[in-house]
Amino acid sequence: MRKTLLTAAAGALTLGLALTACGSGAGSDDASGAEGPLVVGATPTPAGEILEYVRKNLAEDAGLDLDVKEFTDYVLPNTALQEGTLDANLYQHKPYLDEFNQSKGTELVALDEVYLPPTGVYSEKVKDVADLRQGATVAVPNDVTNEGRALNLLAAQGLIELKKGAGADASPSDIARNPKKITIKELDPAQLPRSLSDVDAAAINNNFALDAGLSPREDAILLEKAEGNPYNNVLAVKKGNEDDPRVEKLARLLTSPEVKKFIEDTYEGSVIPATTG
Repeated sequence: MRKTLLTAAAGALTLGLALTACGSGAGSDDASGAEGPLVVGATPTPAGEILEYVRKNLAEDAGLDLDVKEFTDYVLPNTALQEGTLDANLYQHKPYLDEFNQSKGTELVALDEVYLPPTGVYSEKVKDVADLRQGATVAVPNDVTNEGRALNLLAAQGLIELKKGAGADASPSDIARNPKKITIKELDPAQLPRSLSDVDAAAINNNFALDAGLSPREDAILLEKAEGNPYNNVLAVKKGNEDDPRVEKLARLLTSPEVKKFIEDTYEGSVIPATTG
């Protein structure tokens, strides 16, 4: 498996915190026994903040008891969902979910699209991607789908050219032309913000950028466009739990006008609601 197919936990402390959150949940194994709180896993920003807004402002009126568990990596929320410790999660796009299912043998299902967290390229060295030097080092996520996403973003700007047919799972071996002889450095996504002082630029997933105090709209030297973007983050459940009435309530709330306004007002373009309603 090249590099790691999916990101590992971000350090021992992160792993310990995430496992604690995972172990404290009370998820159900199937929709037929759907009772008690709906336990939902999420990365802290923006998914955790969106879910906390729902919990504090909308859930009670909808008759939903919502319990939010935060994770700081990309693997454990899906592992916990498959094992039944969580009832649902919100933090990932469908290409990542599909790759996770294929590589891990899980049976997780994407439901409603909630928001787009645009991936951006950030730099402490230059203000414009066009100013990247010959031989520049650009760090990218080391998991399959997010690495391909970053490489496609660089290719769309003309910094590299990918082989014909290279898609969402593109890797550095798919680079056909590299006029600036850019070195691609693959790192755990959680480490990318901390790498900025050591590289010329880094393609950073939105949630890790926000956690590090970066503003995608203001700080990114290159940012994904929302139109036609396949990477909206989705509410996900284990196969068989799609009809859990608690999940259906949460899905309606997450795609409501109130949540759309919260995302627009809170993130001011750094996170974009998937719904136009």
